[in-house]
Amino acid sequence: QLQLVESGGGLVQPGGSLRLSCAASGFTLDSYTIGWFRQAPGTEREGVSCISKGRGSTMYADSVKGRFTISRDNAKNTVYLQMNSLKSEDTAVYYCAAGQTLYCTLTEKFFRSWGQGTQVTVSS
Repeated sequence: QLQLVESGGGLVQPGGSLRLSCAASGFTLDSYTIGWFRQAPGTEREGVSCISKGRGSTMYADSVKGRFTISRDNAKNTVYLQMNSLKSEDTAVYYCAAGQTLYCTLTEKFFRSWGQGTQVTVSS
């Protein structure tokens, strides 16, 4: 059974950093396109970043470009989201999801399997 588990969330001050992890079981991560999404209270879930299966091309939402970096460790079957220069508007529950698109996308409907989410709170 395909399962994703996020970890690494927490409380951080503005300007700080966090690294989120998305660990997979039941499948090999690099054979799926993995996306990171987030949802703040009262808002719709939005795509943050993506790493494609195979060659590992990446994509970022404009709001996080230059601050967030997605990467994949095939040996650990884990995808990471390194988040630097965090802002209060980055506060949200962050989810990772797996899909079978060949190329990266930040559109939810292309991702079938989702983790349970991890809370990120940026506050002083």
